[in-house]
Amino acid sequence: FFVKLNCKIYGLFAQENIDALSFELPKSASKFAGVSPQCLEISDNIIHRFIEKCSPRDMLPILCEALDSPNKTVQAATYVCPLISGLSDVFISLQRRHFEQIKVAVPVVVKVVKAISTESDYEDTELGTLFERIVVNALSIQTVCRKLEDGENEKLRALLGLYVLQILALVSVSRNYLHFALRLASILPYSGISGLGLITGYSVDTMSHIVIGEDEEDCSSFSSHIYLGASLSVVWAQKHDEFAQAAKFDFGAIKTELQNNPTKRWQAVGMLKHVFASIDLPWEFKRYTVDFLLYITSGDISNKLGHNDCSLYMTSLFSSLQALTMIIIYASDTVLRKNAFEALKRVLGDIPNSQRFDILKALIKNSDSSSMVAILLDLVRGEMHRERILRTSLQKNEALEADSKTCQSTLFWSTSIRELVESVLRPDTGGPPILPDNSDAVLSALNLYRFVLMTEAAGKA
Repeated sequence: FFVKLNCKIYGLFAQENIDALSFELPKSASKFAGVSPQCLEISDNIIHRFIEKCSPRDMLPILCEALDSPNKTVQAATYVCPLISGLSDVFISLQRRHFEQIKVAVPVVVKVVKAISTESDYEDTELGTLFERIVVNALSIQTVCRKLEDGENEKLRALLGLYVLQILALVSVSRNYLHFALRLASILPYSGISGLGLITGYSVDTMSHIVIGEDEEDCSSFSSHIYLGASLSVVWAQKHDEFAQAAKFDFGAIKTELQNNPTKRWQAVGMLKHVFASIDLPWEFKRYTVDFLLYITSGDISNKLGHNDCSLYMTSLFSSLQALTMIIIYASDTVLRKNAFEALKRVLGDIPNSQRFDILKALIKNSDSSSMVAILLDLVRGEMHRERILRTSLQKNEALEADSKTCQSTLFWSTSIRELVESVLRPDTGGPPILPDNSDAVLSALNLYRFVLMTEAAGKA
């Protein structure tokens, strides 16, 4: 039946019948794509011939509608493959308004692939076939870009960059396919993307502005997984030299720049929260991301802060640190937990003294883990001890000039410490803390309070 139908579409049906069938037949043909490789090939041919016989402009919404409403009785991974290949043919066949029409299709494809890639009941071959079609789909957009003039070419290249980043994130989440990651990496330079621009978020923001502009509705459609893909591109480069080569990343220069530039380092830390906070990524990616974070925060970075102010990045830094605490709590790998804690301390040390206490206080008040609260309170006590030693050395050495910046660095010794202790011993919910559930946090809070009382009683604070 499939073969006969294929032949009829090719030459026997009148055009008006083909137009009428185009609304339903591509969707019906795709339902049989998973029966066998031969059926997949025939489904591809049927959809391809519809595109030959019908207007590509008319076929684009038809294919998008079919993608957006997969039949629940068939395997979605095989169902969408002919439809995605059909979109690749449509993109190349479009005669005008390429950017506007492709911009409609890309979010639909990403939405479907995201739903499929996060499921666990697909074979490697099924997902491999799907991602092969997705990569070809991205390459078809690249082919269209090369035919366009500068204005529309720039917009479509930016759209292609956002598309590739999202697909890279989905490839990473599903099966960690190096082969497809390398092919996607080779497209990134064509979109004008640099490794440093990705890890700091600059390239993503630039492309998003070109593609989305001020349209908030478009923003909600395109935001999914873009920043995750941007962060993962650098993690892939950390894992595999061939990825860095395909993407044309000078990885050594990227890490050196982040080590020496506090502002870009804060931006990078803010971007990495997308990897730390992802619940779908394999732990392997988080391990490499922690290693990358340890590298860019290595050395005496506190001396490189100068008079930089990280107020603009406080929200993203807090989110990254909060995600790091989740790794410390839940990672089963002891080495990963240890490295994540070291990274947490280094990032905190990279934040100017005037804002470090606020970050720690926010982490403590927003943590649901008694053990994590205890660890953070111990870090506060360590900061107070360090500041006491600093003040003592300044008092003993009269030749050492205590400028205003140094004086401002002793900000942990204030009445805010008492409020922090009270937030644990007398929580906002009312009544005493629940024991033994909060015993770690309570013990650490009492130790901090005891440290403050003993230090002040000795006249050293």
